Amino acid sequence: MRILVVEDDPLLLDGLAVGLGLKGFTVDAVANCEDGRAAVRAQRYDGIVLDVMLPDGSGFDLLKELRDAKDGTPVLLLTARDQVPERIAGLDAGADDYVGKPFDLDELAARLRAIARRGAGRATAHLEWRGVVLDPASLTATRDGVPLKLTRREFAALRALMERPAATVSKAALEEALYGWQEEVESNAVEVHIHHLRAKLGQDFIKTVRGLGYRLAEGGA
Repeated sequence: MRILVVEDDPLLLDGLAVGLGLKGFTVDAVANCEDGRAAVRAQRYDGIVLDVMLPDGSGFDLLKELRDAKDGTPVLLLTARDQVPERIAGLDAGADDYVGKPFDLDELAARLRAIARRGAGRATAHLEWRGVVLDPASLTATRDGVPLKLTRREFAALRALMERPAATVSKAALEEALYGWQEEVESNAVEVHIHHLRAKLGQDFIKTVRGLGYRLAEGGA
């Protein structure tokens, strides 16, 4: 799950990037509205953590621009002004959730997972396919109740496929789900992760669609 964080406090921005990364998110981090605008023009995100007070404008303005452009990316507003009128204003402006500073990172991550899940139209937190169950909250996976040992990248790749089980997911889309701006991506990185997943799940679990990408093989729930 790829997340954009827009926050001007450098310590908090770095802490969110690292902390959310450890919780399974791929994080792009910027410090102002202009960079936030550039990010959403260049990249599709599963969710945005948006500070209200930014050095070059208000997070409310950026949120309004997104909604005026019919961009439905889930947005969680983050602000020290945790008063009822501001919460109401943010939600009425199109935000999906609202967290006041200081906050608990576990709660923030849970709220991000929830708004992204709702944005994708999924009712349940777990992802299931052919006996494999992924729990994004604990970053654990099982198959027929038996724990699976997956690396962080393997988990993220499988999650990206299981979130869209009927679709073919391109190599580029998988790279976007696995790697942020600052991370180097080897040309065969996705192929390596898919190879490892097939070794653990079976060669028939993930299908290669030549010239298009990868999809889950049919026969799952």
